Amino acid sequence: MTQIYIWAPLLIVTIIILGTSIKVLREYDRGVTFTLGRFTSVKGPGLIILIPFIQTMNRVDLRTLVVDVPTQDVISKDNVSVKVNAVIYFRIIEPSKAIIQVENYMAATSQLAQTTLRSVLGKHELDEMLSERDKLNTDLQEILDAQTDAWGIKVANVEIKHVDIDESMVRAIARQAEAERIRRAMVINALGEQEAAEKIVEAANALAKEPQAMQLRYLKSLQDIASDKTNTIVFPFPIEIAKMIKLD
Repeated sequence: MTQIYIWAPLLIVTIIILGTSIKVLREYDRGVTFTLGRFTSVKGPGLIILIPFIQTMNRVDLRTLVVDVPTQDVISKDNVSVKVNAVIYFRIIEPSKAIIQVENYMAATSQLAQTTLRSVLGKHELDEMLSERDKLNTDLQEILDAQTDAWGIKVANVEIKHVDIDESMVRAIARQAEAERIRRAMVINALGEQEAAEKIVEAANALAKEPQAMQLRYLKSLQDIASDKTNTIVFPFPIEIAKMIKLD
């Protein structure tokens, strides 16, 4: 009985030590191991055995991670206040850097994304934020990827989810769009009148060069007027036509 009391604590201690020294890493996990505080290697996947009290390990997930960037207040280049949020997709390609170079890579990436979002969008006007979102996504992705490279992180994609503006600004944009449509309609109408006037001048010049053509045009107009029998119309008789009839 006494031996049981002696060996039981030793057995428990042995089980605890084995539990802390034997690790199993999944296919998408890697273990960054340290020996007496010094970086040793990156291990995994599979069964990992650590020397108790000598070695420690930090587990790193190599799958694509998603960070939701909280809504940020941004002042656009044309001094419009907007609220913008985004989402970042990234993965760790160098586990040792992600553990050694930065204390908390998730928090660091999120904070960096927030400041970069405000900085980049602040250089663009509101119209660009609304119409050139793909270009802005690419710019943000390239900047974040370059800055997180030292942390062993690859930023795969950045997507701006929402660009929210004040209700008064929405009405102002609607008025601006309506004014733009009216302006375009007036320009198109003016161009049409200009082209019509040019064609009338060309036709007048052509008729002026050929007197017979002018007379034919006059007779055609008389025919069109005569087709309407509801009114009595008095019109002058050109002397040129009389001369033509007299000559005949």
